[in-house]
Amino acid sequence: MKREQFQTLLQFFKALADESRLKIVGILANQECSVEELAALMQLKEPTVSHHLAKLKELNLVTMRPEGNSRLYQLDSEALQNISKEIFTPEKIASLIEDVDTEAWESKVLKNYLEDDINSLNGVQRLKEIPASRKKRLVILKWLTSKFDPGVQYPELTVNEILKCYHPDCATLRRELIGYQLMQRENGVYWRMTE
Repeated sequence: MKREQFQTLLQFFKALADESRLKIVGILANQECSVEELAALMQLKEPTVSHHLAKLKELNLVTMRPEGNSRLYQLDSEALQNISKEIFTPEKIASLIEDVDTEAWESKVLKNYLEDDINSLNGVQRLKEIPASRKKRLVILKWLTSKFDPGVQYPELTVNEILKCYHPDCATLRRELIGYQLMQRENGVYWRMTE
């Protein structure tokens, strides 16, 4: 999402994060009103209503037209639809995390559950324990899956040997890898699922 669109989205939510402004938007969606009418409907002072309208005008959510000595305000439904089309798409909302490290949590889980194997000369990390939490267990299982080459078929004995390098309970880990559909098994032969 472009910086300008991000700022518009932020302003949009800030503007509508106020109960009075939300109600004003609701009223103006149904009818044109003057500041005086809005003040009476909302039971607010006119300067307060003018302040709220100014915030909504910054986003071009309301339009104003003069009529005699008064000014009538109305919701600009076209501006609302444009914000919706330009910013409120799943792709744009998903892009809000472009500068967020989406793997930070997985890295933390790995750091908490893995330890260096003091008996290993190659700096192999071992699993301290199998996490009870399903979400954390999935992180560990994905990490274990990376120890198997894609496209290679492994007999169960080889799978056990590989898993034992990381944790003694290879039977549970094998079942979990199948259960989470990270590996497939047929006739005692295992292979890594393609991502």
